[in-house]
Amino acid sequence: MNTFTLRPARESESRQIRELIHLVGINPTGLDWRRFLVAVNDRDEMIGCGQLKPHGTDILELASLAVYPEHRGKGVARAIVERLLANSPRPLYLMCESSLGSFYEKFGFRALSYEEMPRYFQRIASLAGLLTSLAQRQQRLLVMKLQ
Repeated sequence: MNTFTLRPARESESRQIRELIHLVGINPTGLDWRRFLVAVNDRDEMIGCGQLKPHGTDILELASLAVYPEHRGKGVARAIVERLLANSPRPLYLMCESSLGSFYEKFGFRALSYEEMPRYFQRIASLAGLLTSLAQRQQRLLVMKLQ
């Protein structure tokens, strides 16, 4: 039986957080271990992580949600999101690949049109659109918001 617990990250896990973020291929900027919540197995080994990342004083992003491939499908990501949402102020934003939109909709997030996005996310979305076109990928960047 696979069980896990959630706890704040430790400074000694900062390198592993960065490595996991790179492994899963998501945005590697703003990885301050002090903002991270980690999921650990019964041997206290990190199996997943996530953070609430500030952008200035008025924008907060649910970010860096990552789970090692061998631990996916066991509720780890869901538990991390639920814990991070429990005490987070609103509104809360996130960016994800379009295929993950339905996962975040279960928590009340809704996709934003370009015009609804704060300027920070508009800049990222514009750059992501260009890169997606160049790479001819099927996925697109989705910016979502939770009120």
